[in-house]
Amino acid sequence: MGGYFVKILFALLVCFLHTEISILGLNSTSEISRVKCIESERQALLNFKRGLVNDSGMLSTWRDDENNRDCCKWKGLQCNNETGHVSKLDLHGHYPQRLSGVINISSLIDLQNIEYLNLSNNDFEGSYIPKFMGSFTNLKYLDLSWSRFGGRIPYELGNLSKLEYLDLKWNSLDGAIPSQLGKLTSLQHLDLSLNSLSGEIPSEVGVLTGLQHLDLSRNSLHGEIPSEVGKLTSLRHLDLSFNSFRGEIHSEVGMLTSLQHLDLSGNSLLGEIPSEVGKLTALRYLDLSYNVAIHGEIPYHFKNLSQLQYLCLRGLNLSGPIPFRAGNLPILHTLRLEGNFDLKINDAQWLSSLSFLTTLGLTSLHNLGSSRYWQQMIGELITNLRELSLVDCNLTDESVVLSASIQNSSSPLVTLNLNDNSLEGPIPNLSNFTSLRALHLSNNRLTGEIPKSIGLLHELESLHLQDNYLEGDINEWHLTNLSKLEELDLTDNSLSLKFGTTWVPPFQLYNLGLASCKLGPSFPSWLQTQSHLGFLDISDAGIDDFVPDWFWNKLQSISLMNMSYNTLKGTIPNFPIKLTDDYKLIILNSNQLEGEIPAFLSHAYALDFSNNKISGLNTFLCGKRASTNLHTLDLSSNRIMGQLPNCWEHLNTLEFLDLSNNKLSGKIPQSMGTLVNLEALVLRHNNFIGDLPFTLKNCTRLDILDLSENLLSGPIPSWIGQSLQQLQILSLRVNHFNGSVPVHLCYLRQIHILDLSRNNLSKGIPTCLRNFTAMMESRVITSQIVRGRRISSRSISPLIYDSNVLLMWKGQDHMYWNPENLLKSIDLSSNDLTGEVPKELGYLLGLVSLNLSRNNLHGQIPSEIGNLNSLEFLDLSRNHISGKIPSTLSKIDRLAVLDLSNNDLNGRIPWGRQLQTFDGSSFEGNTNLCGQQLNKSCPGDKPIGTPEGEAVDGEDEDSIFYGALYMSLGLGFFTGFWGLLGPILLWKPWRIAYQRFLIRLTDYILLMVEVNMAKCHMWFKG
Repeated sequence: MGGYFVKILFALLVCFLHTEISILGLNSTSEISRVKCIESERQALLNFKRGLVNDSGMLSTWRDDENNRDCCKWKGLQCNNETGHVSKLDLHGHYPQRLSGVINISSLIDLQNIEYLNLSNNDFEGSYIPKFMGSFTNLKYLDLSWSRFGGRIPYELGNLSKLEYLDLKWNSLDGAIPSQLGKLTSLQHLDLSLNSLSGEIPSEVGVLTGLQHLDLSRNSLHGEIPSEVGKLTSLRHLDLSFNSFRGEIHSEVGMLTSLQHLDLSGNSLLGEIPSEVGKLTALRYLDLSYNVAIHGEIPYHFKNLSQLQYLCLRGLNLSGPIPFRAGNLPILHTLRLEGNFDLKINDAQWLSSLSFLTTLGLTSLHNLGSSRYWQQMIGELITNLRELSLVDCNLTDESVVLSASIQNSSSPLVTLNLNDNSLEGPIPNLSNFTSLRALHLSNNRLTGEIPKSIGLLHELESLHLQDNYLEGDINEWHLTNLSKLEELDLTDNSLSLKFGTTWVPPFQLYNLGLASCKLGPSFPSWLQTQSHLGFLDISDAGIDDFVPDWFWNKLQSISLMNMSYNTLKGTIPNFPIKLTDDYKLIILNSNQLEGEIPAFLSHAYALDFSNNKISGLNTFLCGKRASTNLHTLDLSSNRIMGQLPNCWEHLNTLEFLDLSNNKLSGKIPQSMGTLVNLEALVLRHNNFIGDLPFTLKNCTRLDILDLSENLLSGPIPSWIGQSLQQLQILSLRVNHFNGSVPVHLCYLRQIHILDLSRNNLSKGIPTCLRNFTAMMESRVITSQIVRGRRISSRSISPLIYDSNVLLMWKGQDHMYWNPENLLKSIDLSSNDLTGEVPKELGYLLGLVSLNLSRNNLHGQIPSEIGNLNSLEFLDLSRNHISGKIPSTLSKIDRLAVLDLSNNDLNGRIPWGRQLQTFDGSSFEGNTNLCGQQLNKSCPGDKPIGTPEGEAVDGEDEDSIFYGALYMSLGLGFFTGFWGLLGPILLWKPWRIAYQRFLIRLTDYILLMVEVNMAKCHMWFKG
C-alpha cells in the first residue's frame, strides 16, 4: 500500500512540474509575441513608401497611426520573433497591383538584419539597382526581376557573402557581368536572363561550386563559353541561349553529371557536338538549336541519355544517319530535328521506340517520305502525337501522313504543319482530328475545293492553305462552327468568298490573308465585325468599290494592311486617329484613291500609295503633329502637282522616299537635306528645275539617288562624290547638267550604276573611274543578292521596297528592279564629251554595260576593253573613234549587244568568237572598215565568204590558231581510233582475245548479281 501512495505522489509531482513548465512557456511566448518592430526600421519603411509614385494599394497597411505602429504586422513584412528586426520584405507585384516610381533603397539602410528581399514584378523604370544593396550583408534571397531596372549590375553585390538566391531577369540591365559575383560562394541560384548584358562570362563564375541554377539567356554576351563552367558540378539547370557565344562546346561539359536542363541554342557555336554530352545521364532537356556552324553527326553516345524528355537540334548543319535505336530515349516526348538538310533517314524504324513522343519536327529531311517503314511508323505515332511538323520533306501524295488509315483513326493532334511539300490532290477528310488547333498545308499542289469537313474542327485556331491550286467557293457553312479561329490565310488560290451582306462571323481574326482570292466587287462588309485584326492582306481581290469610313478607324489596331491591286476609290478621311504601333505598314498601291494624304498616316512605319490618283501632300507634310515614325514613303505614279512643300524636317526618320512619275515642279526643297537617315531618294520623271540643293550632302546614308528625267541644270556638284560615298546607284540622266564629269565622283567606290546620259556634259572622261571598286568584282556573290529591301517581316506579306532604275538597253529604255544586285553599268551617252576612251575602264572587270555613244570622243578603242569578261552591252557609236577594232574584243564571250557604228574606224573587222555573231548594223557608218560582216572585202582578200582568206592576210591570229587546233584534233582522233580498233578489226588473234575478254566480263557480272541476290534473300528471311 505504501508503495502505491509513493507512486501517486510521484505522478502528482510530475503533473505539477509539467504545468509549471507550460505556464512558463506560455508566459515566454506571450512576451515574445509582444515584441514589436524597431522604431528606426519602421521609419525607414515609411520613408521608402513616400518615395514611391504609386503603390496600387499594396502598402495600404503601412500607416503611421496608433493602430498600425507595429510594422511587423504590415503586409509583406516578417520580423524576427526574438529581436523584432525586419527579416523579410516581400513586395512582389501582381498585375494590376504594382509598385512604381523611383526606388529609394538608401531609405532602407537601417534594415541591416534583413535576409529576404523581393521587389519583383514592379515598375521602377529609370531606376538603377542601388549600390547600397551591397550593404545588406545578411541577405540570403534577393529578387529584383521583372521590375524595369536599368544601368549596370553594381559590383557591390559581391559583398553579399550569405546570398543563396539572386534573380535579376527581365530588366534593362547592360554592361558586363561583374567579376565580383564570384565572391558569392553560397550562391545556389543565379538568373540574369532577358537583359542587355554584354562582354564575356567572367571566369570567376567557376568558383561558385554550389550553384545549381545558372541562366544567362537572351543577352548580348559573347566570347567563348569558359571551360570553368565545367567546375560547377552541382549544376542542374544551365541556360546560355540566344547570346553571341562562339567557339566549340568544350568537352568539360561532360563533368556536369547532375545537369538536368541544358540550353545553348541561338548562338554562334561551331564544331561537332562533343561525345561527352553522352555522359550527362541525368539530362532531361537538351536544346542546341540555331547554331548553324555545328556540324558532323549526332553523337552515338546520345543513346545513354535515357532520362531525356526534350531534344531539339533544329537549325544546325548535322549530317549522316540518326543514331537512335529501339530502347534508346524511352521517355522522350519532344524531338525536333528541323533544318538539318544533310541528315539521312533511310530507315524510319528507329521511331518505333519513341512511344511517349508527343511533338515531332523533322523539317527539311528530304528523303523522309521514301524511307523504309515511314508509313508504318507515322501511323503508329499519330495516335499519341500532339504536334507534327514535316515542312519541306518532299512528301508526295504517296508518302503523305494523311493516308486513309490515319484519317480513320482518332488522334490527339493539336498542330499539323505540312507546308512546303509536294502534296497533290484534294484535301482529305480531317473530321477525326477533333483536337486540331493549327492546320498548315501551304505551298503544296493541293487541288479541288476546301472540304466542308474542315468546318467540323471546332478547336481550330489557325488555318493556312496559301499557295496551292484550290478553287471553288467558300461560304458561311465552311466557317460557321470555327468560333475559335484567329488566323486564316488562303492567299494565292482561285477561291471565291461568298458571304451574305448581313453575315456575322463567329470568330475574331487576328491574321487574315486573302490575297488573289475573289472578294469583290463590293467591299467586304463582314470585316466591320472584326475588331482584333492585326494583319490584313486582301490585295488583288477584285474589289471595285469605295472604302467605307468605318474601315479607316481599324488602322488603330492593324499592324499590316495590304489592299493593293484592287480598284479602291474615294478619299481617305482625315480622322483624328493616333497610330500607336511602331511598325504599322500600310500598302495601298495600284488603286484609284484620290485627294490628299491625311496627316495621321505620318505616324505609320511604311506607306505605299504608288499608282493611285493622290493629288496633295501639304496637310501630310506640314500639318501640326508630334514626331513621326515614318521610314518608307512611296507616292510614285500619282497626280501630285506643283512645288514640293519645304517642311520635310518633320519626317526625319525617312529611309526610303519615292516621288517619281508625278508632275512636281520648281526647285527641290532645301529641307530635304534634313532627311539624314535617307537611303533611297527617287524623284525621277518630274519637272524639277535649278541646281541640286547643297543640303542633300547631309544625306550621307544614301545608296540610291535617282533624279533622272527632270529639268535640273548647272554643274554636277562635287559633294556627291565627297559626301555620298555609300551610293550604289546614281542616275542623273535626261536633265540639263553642264560642265565636266567631276573627278570627285571617283570617290564612289560602292557605285554599281552610274548614269549621266542625255545631259550637256563636256570635256573628257576622268581616268580615275578605275577607283569604282564595286565594279572590279567580275562575278556576282550569290550570298549578297537580296530581293529588294525588307522593311518588315512581321506580317503575312512582308513589305519589301524594290529599288528600280531606268536604263538604256539595245537602244530602248528598260526598267530594272533591284539592279544593284546584278547589274554594273556606266552610261555617259548623248553628251558632248571629248578626249579618248580611257584605257582604265579595262580594270572594271564586273562591268556589264558600257555606253559612251553620241559624244565627240576620238582616238582608238583601247585593247584593255577586251578584259571586261562580264560585258554584255557595249555602245561606242556616233563618236569620232578611229583606228582598228582590237582583236581582244573577240574574247568577250558574254557580249550580246555591240554598236561601233558611225565612227572613223578602219581595217578589217576581227573574226572569231562573239564578233562573228554581229551583223553589219554594228559596224556601219565606218567608211574604211571592211570584213565579212559588212559584206565588204579587204585588200588582198579571196572572195567574201571564205574565212580562210583572212588567215592568208595574217590579220587575225585567232583564225590561224583555231585552224591548227582543229587539224590537230582530227589527226589525234584518226591515230587513236585506228591505233586501238584497227588491230582488233583487221588482225584475227587480237579479235579472238577481245571476244574472250568480253565473255569473261559478262560471266563475272552475272555471277556477282546472283551472289548478291542470294545474300539479300537470306537477309530478308532473317
